[in-house]
Amino acid sequence: MGIRSVLSKPFASWVVKKQRKWMQNGGRIQKMVFSSLIEKAKHTEFGKRHQFEKISTYQDFVSAVPVNDYEGIKEYVSKIIEGQENILWPGKPIYFSKTSGTTSGTKYIPITSDSISNHINGARDALLNYVYHTGNGDFLDGKLIFLSGSPELDHTEKIPTGRLSGIVNHHVPAYLRGNQLPSYQTNCMQDWEAKVDRIIDETISQDMTLISGIPPWVQMYFDRILQRTEKSIMEVFPNFSLFVYGGVNFEPYKNKLFESIGKTIPSVETYPASEGFVAFQDIPDDSGLLILLDSGIFYEFIPTDSYFNSNPIRLTIDQVELGVNYAIILNNNAGLWGYSLGDTVKFVSLNPYRLLVTGRIKHFISAFGEHVIGEEVEKAMKATLAKFPETSIIEFTVAPQVNPDSGLPLHEWFIEFSHQPSNLSDFEKELNLQLQKLNSYYDDLISGSILRNLEIIPLNKDSFRNYMKARGKLGGQNKVPRLSNDREIAEQLMPFALNDYKSRSQ
Repeated sequence: MGIRSVLSKPFASWVVKKQRKWMQNGGRIQKMVFSSLIEKAKHTEFGKRHQFEKISTYQDFVSAVPVNDYEGIKEYVSKIIEGQENILWPGKPIYFSKTSGTTSGTKYIPITSDSISNHINGARDALLNYVYHTGNGDFLDGKLIFLSGSPELDHTEKIPTGRLSGIVNHHVPAYLRGNQLPSYQTNCMQDWEAKVDRIIDETISQDMTLISGIPPWVQMYFDRILQRTEKSIMEVFPNFSLFVYGGVNFEPYKNKLFESIGKTIPSVETYPASEGFVAFQDIPDDSGLLILLDSGIFYEFIPTDSYFNSNPIRLTIDQVELGVNYAIILNNNAGLWGYSLGDTVKFVSLNPYRLLVTGRIKHFISAFGEHVIGEEVEKAMKATLAKFPETSIIEFTVAPQVNPDSGLPLHEWFIEFSHQPSNLSDFEKELNLQLQKLNSYYDDLISGSILRNLEIIPLNKDSFRNYMKARGKLGGQNKVPRLSNDREIAEQLMPFALNDYKSRSQ
């Protein structure tokens, strides 16, 4: 047992003890965070324009500050870029987290000296909670890898700017940096495929104990190792004992990842975003993520069926209910106000508050009023895979086909299999049945012959990687949308369809 694992245990106990003080008093803690944010920001341009000095209650805030997305703060960010101070938050940001938006182009999310600790401590505490509850800190003594974007930062009018993962990389604690891989030079490489090969060069002979990243890109790292060595990951890294992930639902990737590893190993889920580190899995084997209520973020929640209303229902943490899908809204000490994160969540525990990420508020299919969401397609896929144990998948996405060449409209599922089902037609029927069970509107449309059963379009090997590469989105923190309400992604994936599907459809 090394010095890091030994010292991690008392540190973990201190963190969890401190954490428990706010876990049981979520509503009261959030009111304190709210008051602090309003008080500190009332002399900023945003605070003055929205009359923060007159806000004393949450309802005052709801009346004064609308729900918005990046477009709603873009004019303020532009002023910060021009060099102005005290715009969204006192002073200037210490970083811009650069991310791409579907409608706003490049987004520059401010990170301030007050908010940076949210990002750093969130990731730290996720690991320390695992140490506390399992008593296992041995993974801290080996080599650690965080598959991430480049830590090389540009400057936007003197403000360091880069991907969130790259920014956070500059704040890895000194006691872990000596164990961290890959090297800084390798991590700065922009070509993802070349970068993965270089990472393998640097890690393949090391004692890797913790691997972290978005599951599809970790899978690419594993696949390249398997190709090079013809060994399982556990044979290459026998002490690999903890997988940390975030960014996507793990379920569609789990079987293939663990198959590549050679066995099931412990994992910890996190919920980071450029706008704030929201939650992490604090209890091993409990899928719920503990929402961080004492970390400079005041949360609001909008029931998804109200989100697109002109005056949506806005709730605080002590008003949420179990099992209801909510759009999550952030107000934080980086100067985001009424900011829609774009994610949907539902609570699985209210004491303490734990949630699951269920999808994206704008990622749904409702071409005929069915309003199928990400959680439903992922659950349908999971249930179907359980009935076809020989089958595993790499990635999938779903789109409506409103105007097929013949027959009724339908949903098309673009799936890249690592192992195809023994009978694709039976798999297709089961998948359709599972989705009918999960979504009553879809069931009604199928039963009423408005839609016909879904159709699977199997894709060639590496289709999603090639698609993401063509869009300049390969690797890092980029993700394939699980579903969409238009044909944009579908049309770009159609050329990757297997030849036997193409001949069948002609």
